[in-house]
Amino acid sequence: MKQILVVEDEPGIQELLQLNLSMAGYRVSVANNADEAVALIRDALPDLVLIDWNMPGRSGVSLVRQLRQDSQTRHIPVIMLTARDDELDKVTAFDSGVDDYVTKPFRARELIARVQALLRRAYRDATPDVLEVDGLRLLHEQRRVMVGMRELVLGPTEYRLLHFLVQHPMRVHTRSQLLNHVWGNYAELQERTVDAYVGRLRQLMDAAGHHTCIETVRSVGYRFLKREPVPEPRVRVRHESLAAWTI
Repeated sequence: MKQILVVEDEPGIQELLQLNLSMAGYRVSVANNADEAVALIRDALPDLVLIDWNMPGRSGVSLVRQLRQDSQTRHIPVIMLTARDDELDKVTAFDSGVDDYVTKPFRARELIARVQALLRRAYRDATPDVLEVDGLRLLHEQRRVMVGMRELVLGPTEYRLLHFLVQHPMRVHTRSQLLNHVWGNYAELQERTVDAYVGRLRQLMDAAGHHTCIETVRSVGYRFLKREPVPEPRVRVRHESLAAWTI
């Protein structure tokens, strides 16, 4: 089920969007302003964001620009939802990085259709929903990890870390690279934060019967080890001399 974040300060529109998006089969979270939205995105990346332009504090355009500047969030689809219908406003919004622009008042059915179309376009070539490697199965849409028939229960950040490493097996990532890709630029975290989360992942995987596959590369960082399949042993067939069959 796709997760949609609504960034809107008007309670009536919040309620309308929550109701219609939920009825369309989406999980919905709501933020009243840009700072609340950043905090929610830090905890769990949404699949799409609906952003109002005029809000208390920072504008919706400012929030869109922040999302587009971060490697972790730059690919999240964004729809600007606003009463501003001037052509210059639309140009400004698209220049900031929005994918679609819907003016208020709007028809709920049309908005849902736009959401569905944008999600199809955005995730047509995205990460496969199921990643399988060395006995691990990552069900990306559900944010679940399976070890055989057993589920590995991870928090949002632990899942993002494992998913990123699995997507790039055998590649060494520095701690700062992992901070950038997994945590983003929303908080000034120290590099030992990565060590703590890797240690937690290893403990959980060991407890589930999947022994350590995240290797520490000394003085550099970490990489996910993808074991190569063991080749079948070559059987040498002994050929008898043709002379032995001579009559």
